[in-house]
Amino acid sequence: MQHEVFLTNELGGDREALDRLFSLTYEELRRVAASVRRSDPGATLSPTTLVNEAWIKLSKSPLPGIQSPLHFKRLAARAMRQVLIGAARRRMALKRDGGQAVDFGIEGPPVANDQQLLAIDTALNDLAKMNPRQAAMVESRFFGGLEMREIAELLQVSEATLLRDWRAARAWLAGQIAK
Repeated sequence: MQHEVFLTNELGGDREALDRLFSLTYEELRRVAASVRRSDPGATLSPTTLVNEAWIKLSKSPLPGIQSPLHFKRLAARAMRQVLIGAARRRMALKRDGGQAVDFGIEGPPVANDQQLLAIDTALNDLAKMNPRQAAMVESRFFGGLEMREIAELLQVSEATLLRDWRAARAWLAGQIAK
């Protein structure tokens, strides 16, 4: 997604500029959230609610130096991950569930239920300690729906490097989740 105008110094702590950036990226974030919702039959959050909850989380946190709309989408992916994990934890507290595998519409590890979603979150936290770039890539792809070319640009690596990282991270995550 290209935005005609984006001034990097425009966001230096300006909440109004962050609001404008959210408005510019809202539809794309909602599209990503809709794909998550379609893939998860047990989801209790609508796409609009997921995006809005993520926005509330972002707006309450200190403003980082947002460098581009792509960087904002990366932060939004992290916020959506946190919202989804929080919702899964609340559902797990109410009941144990099973279900069909959910793939979030991308080539990520399948998620059958809230317990597996929480396992992915834990595994991603562990991966971040060993290889922060791989963890950022998986989070951006799995929870944010970013394309590989966007993630490569964001992380400032080649797509070939990113694809190698993707294969390694997927294999490692699958091993962790299977434990």
